[in-house]
Amino acid sequence: MADIVKQILATPIQLADTVTKAADDVNSFKQECSEIKAKTEKLAVILRQAARASNDLYERPTRRIIDDTQQVIEKALALIFKCRANGFKRVFTIIPTAAFRKTTQQLENSIGDVSWLLRVSTPANDRDDEYLGLPPIAANEPILCLIWEQIAILCSGSIEDRSDAAASLVSLARDNDRYGKLIIEEGGVAPLLKLAKEGRMEGQENAARAIGLLGRDPESVEHIVNAGVCSVFAKILKEGHMTIQVVVAWAVSELAAHHPKCRDHFAQNNTIRLLVGHLAFETIQEHSKYAIASKQTMSIHNVVMANSNTNNSNNNKQDDDDKQLTGHSARPTGKETPNQMHNLVTNTMAMKTQSKETPQHSHASNQANHSKNVKSNHDNHQYQQHQQRVSLIGTSIRGREFEDPATKAQMKAMAARALRHLCTGNVSICKSITESRALLCFAVLLEKGPDEVQYNSAMALMEITAVAEQNSELRRSAFKPTSPAAKAVVDQLLRIIDKEDSDLLIPCIKAMGNLARTFRATEKRIVAPLVRLLDEREADVSGEAVIALNKFACTDNFLHVNHSKDIIEAGDSEVLAQEEVLTVLEWGSKQGSFMQDPSVETLLFEAESRLELYQSRGSRGFH
Repeated sequence: MADIVKQILATPIQLADTVTKAADDVNSFKQECSEIKAKTEKLAVILRQAARASNDLYERPTRRIIDDTQQVIEKALALIFKCRANGFKRVFTIIPTAAFRKTTQQLENSIGDVSWLLRVSTPANDRDDEYLGLPPIAANEPILCLIWEQIAILCSGSIEDRSDAAASLVSLARDNDRYGKLIIEEGGVAPLLKLAKEGRMEGQENAARAIGLLGRDPESVEHIVNAGVCSVFAKILKEGHMTIQVVVAWAVSELAAHHPKCRDHFAQNNTIRLLVGHLAFETIQEHSKYAIASKQTMSIHNVVMANSNTNNSNNNKQDDDDKQLTGHSARPTGKETPNQMHNLVTNTMAMKTQSKETPQHSHASNQANHSKNVKSNHDNHQYQQHQQRVSLIGTSIRGREFEDPATKAQMKAMAARALRHLCTGNVSICKSITESRALLCFAVLLEKGPDEVQYNSAMALMEITAVAEQNSELRRSAFKPTSPAAKAVVDQLLRIIDKEDSDLLIPCIKAMGNLARTFRATEKRIVAPLVRLLDEREADVSGEAVIALNKFACTDNFLHVNHSKDIIEAGDSEVLAQEEVLTVLEWGSKQGSFMQDPSVETLLFEAESRLELYQSRGSRGFH
């Protein structure tokens, strides 16, 4: 950086020296040239000061100011050369007096610009809180200079000053998209990430919020990702204070929403696992933090749902959960001894690894396990001591249970929001989410979470099911009818649809429609609630219900005949006949909003042709 700045400054310094020498040999306008010489000498002095302070100079304003300064010096040199003309050439050289006044003023402005550059690049402690003001270059674009000042403070200011500068950038980025682009163009992302990584709580929070606001378009998000945001945010989600983690999760959701390509980068930095861990905290009983289930290991969903099906008492269910939710262990066979199960839990909690223990181990294996357990207990003791130390400063995962309920709820809301935007249209991320505890968490949070948590959970399920609708492998693995987690999700979606008056209604209708091809012919609970939504509902609700029912009845659905019969049985055929459905369809075929969609036009035509066969005369209805 210092070498680059010195190169930038070399040419204007040389030009300034040339001006001062040439001004001594002028043949005309000697007084005016003397003034130009004086201004240029002063400018040369502060340019040399800038060269000596090149290590501290902020590159972006340095380039802009020095480029302008060089142009001014070149104009001054050209004017001086004109005044040196003599003889025949001098007769035909006309120099307006205004040219000298303009050049002198431009040199004065350059002196002010370079002086401001030196001040803004000096740490605040060294300039005694001097008010910087705005340089002359700010006359055309004052916001740019304000951005320069705040980024310069981010680069060289104290911890408190850097936090305040980040807060100022938050205000600028929130107010105007163009200001956000300027912050990125002028090099603000790198110092913001550094503050998010190294600053105190307030500074980290301001920096994370600024980054989230800056990522409003794919190009900006790409720049932020290339600057290293994924690893910084992942570290905060793993080790940071929950108050900061809330803002980071929100920022992840903003970046993912505005640039689909960044989603895989976050996934590669374990962001999905960390967010699922926050979602699962105090939602379902857990022992293995941030573990993603695998096909070879026991699903936590199966354990929880099996317990919920076999225990009527909530207290008994909680006791069984505490006993069986051992992370993602090998599937129990019913033959494990109490000591083996205790060791399994202890190993998982202390080492955070998946246990490979089975009840068929040999005597030699048991001896080896005994040694491993002794070491595990020692490691667990050290781990607990470490957590007790770091929890006091709020950086421990263990310490999050002491956060206030509002912060915990906000953390879940933002984790769900981030997962929603990360999984949109991304099969691999949806697969990671559905193989984890997230589906079960979403089901639980839909039932008893705060409003914002419920909404973001419903939206996440809507996006996951939309991907599953288009991907048969994901659909079969995540939403097969025998999956307890999938059953829990469907039960909650159905409960909300049955209520008919929730803000969650539309995303839940969409999610249910997306799952249309996963239901068996014997599943009779789904269709009737969707049909009821067609009657005297808001247009958007009825419209989504129609779309969902179409997914049950369309020929792409293998069971479309069974579902079509269920749809007809769920409605009142006699009433449909008396209400003259054909008349309604004919009306719909004349509505421009309907006919803009070719698929709707086709459906209306087919419906009219088929219903003509069943249109009742009198009270016959449909058969």
